[in-house]
Amino acid sequence: MAARRQLHLGAFMRPASIHTGAWRYPGAWPDMNFNFAHIKRSIQTLERAKFDAFFMADHMAVLNMPIDALKRSHTATSFEPFTLLSALSQVTERIGLVATGSTTFDAPYHIARRFASLDHISGGRAGWNIVTTSNPDAALNFGLEEHMEHGERYRRAREFYDVVTGLWDSWADDAFVRDVENGIFFDPAKMHVLNHKGEYLSVRGPLNIGRPIQGWPVIVQAGASESGRQLAAETAEAVFTAQSDLAAGRRFYADVKGRMEKLGRAREHMKILPACFVVVGETAAEARAKRQRLDGLVNYANAIASLSIALGHDASKFDPDKPLPEDIPESNASKSGRERAIALARRENLTVRELAQRLGGFSGLAMVGTAKMVADEMEEWLESDGSDGFTVMFPYLPGGLEDFCSSVVPELQRRGLFRTDYEGTTLRENLGLPRPRNRFFQN
Repeated sequence: MAARRQLHLGAFMRPASIHTGAWRYPGAWPDMNFNFAHIKRSIQTLERAKFDAFFMADHMAVLNMPIDALKRSHTATSFEPFTLLSALSQVTERIGLVATGSTTFDAPYHIARRFASLDHISGGRAGWNIVTTSNPDAALNFGLEEHMEHGERYRRAREFYDVVTGLWDSWADDAFVRDVENGIFFDPAKMHVLNHKGEYLSVRGPLNIGRPIQGWPVIVQAGASESGRQLAAETAEAVFTAQSDLAAGRRFYADVKGRMEKLGRAREHMKILPACFVVVGETAAEARAKRQRLDGLVNYANAIASLSIALGHDASKFDPDKPLPEDIPESNASKSGRERAIALARRENLTVRELAQRLGGFSGLAMVGTAKMVADEMEEWLESDGSDGFTVMFPYLPGGLEDFCSSVVPELQRRGLFRTDYEGTTLRENLGLPRPRNRFFQN
């Protein structure tokens, strides 16, 4: 009898809670995003619960919202991901450490070197979340007056991936012989000079650090547009995605897994892990009351700013008590985020005010109920090919995270849907992913 499929769980931890009201919730840590002791305690709790990975999104600019809204946001500042994850690697042993690295505003050599270093420092637990960066204000922090066009960002990202993975393959696994007696530190025949010259990038190589422990850090991708899905099918080993419900999740799952199969990749070599906001209570009514209290902490200025970001257009000029206008012009912001916001408004017949308040808190996939109810939903997604697991978003810290680890995880384990111990020591082993072969050397 075949072993039952199990869920994979990542923890979305930057910002520590995606909900705008999280930092104001009773008992929450208001300084969670910028307090190492709090973050250390959280990741150790997640590791005891056997989570696959600690996932750090990143921003290359302060969020582009009006100052009256920005001043209320707990996401304005946070640690730089590599510095934080390197520190956390020394107080954990098995949990994966996933960081965002931008292909638009960074250089491939920097990205390759940082992730290779993190992989070595952590004993093989690094993952690279490839993003093209949708915030147009980021361009202003890197000497650019205009943001690169959406399609061009993805073409650059595809070349960027080829360069970074090529740099990780600069050295054979056995290149460093360290022959003390004969004074030979490495075998020159086991070093490859990349000499890449492409449409967007020119990189000589080789990388000045040995091949990562995992071969390559795990490749994570988060785009949901047509370009993003194709990039995921070609490159990703884990996909962080926003899906509104199970039906949408199943369509996305079938599409992306189908694309990768057409490219000759095995379906099991990619884990699709939708973002899921989980609020747990002793009863369903208690969980709903927690969610309602959270939403009540969202200031309207933040809410309308969130809607403006999603649409790539100033929503403060819309009549708050009328439906969303039909003729909102397209922008260079994230296309999938814009489409989700418009679809939500149409589906639930929301006014601009109602849509803004939903987005201002959290408008994506949410599971709100008892541990059993949450486990039921997660099991349904897994069994019906809606996902391979979830990237869990906690409503507030530390309580929301601890509620999930102490109640939902044991319920999933009781059902045989989640591990009781890690399968290996590397992130690849725990996700059930193969170690990539070196494209330049046979070993």
